[in-house]
Amino acid sequence: MTNILIADDHRIIVSGLEAILRDTDFHIVGTVEDGMEVAGALRSLAPDILILDVRMPRKSGIEALRDLRAEGNRIPVALLTAEIEDDALVEAVRLGVDGVVLKEAAHSDLLPCLETLREGGRWIAEDLLTRAEGAGAGAAAAGDLLAGLNQRERAIAGLIAQGLRNRDIAAELDMNEGTVKVYLYRIYKKLGIGSRTELAIRMRDKGVR
Repeated sequence: MTNILIADDHRIIVSGLEAILRDTDFHIVGTVEDGMEVAGALRSLAPDILILDVRMPRKSGIEALRDLRAEGNRIPVALLTAEIEDDALVEAVRLGVDGVVLKEAAHSDLLPCLETLREGGRWIAEDLLTRAEGAGAGAAAAGDLLAGLNQRERAIAGLIAQGLRNRDIAAELDMNEGTVKVYLYRIYKKLGIGSRTELAIRMRDKGVR
């Protein structure tokens, strides 16, 4: 018998997972509805595998996974999600997530995923792995572009890529418009460019939106 802890705040999803695992040798030892409850439930219930919903109140599945790995907890983790953004997918893979199951395919994919994790393997759909690799390469390229910028300059450059005007950037970052202009001048100088249009194009070419 393999013990499973489920962290998901949607009761209907949990009921669906219970139905999928009924009459199998996977036993649900507990469920929690909040990412903040995961660590305590792991300590008290000692499951063999953790199923994490990506989106939960107060602490997301990615944040919970990040905290577990930072603590050195290597329990096999399967992320369960309706959809996952590229940056979250890249981080999950980097953190060593063991499985990713889309909710729409849980009826067919959950059991093969859990069986693979139980044997010490990794189960991530091929299209998701391809997405993670592509997004990771884009992030690395963007990192090269931004390597010479400090944190505030990177934030401003990112907002320029989104098409925000100076006054909107000032409001977003809680500074005055004149300070934004000073930062932009520094960014142009560091990157060897001459305009916000060129900056936006360079950022978008590197996958920053």
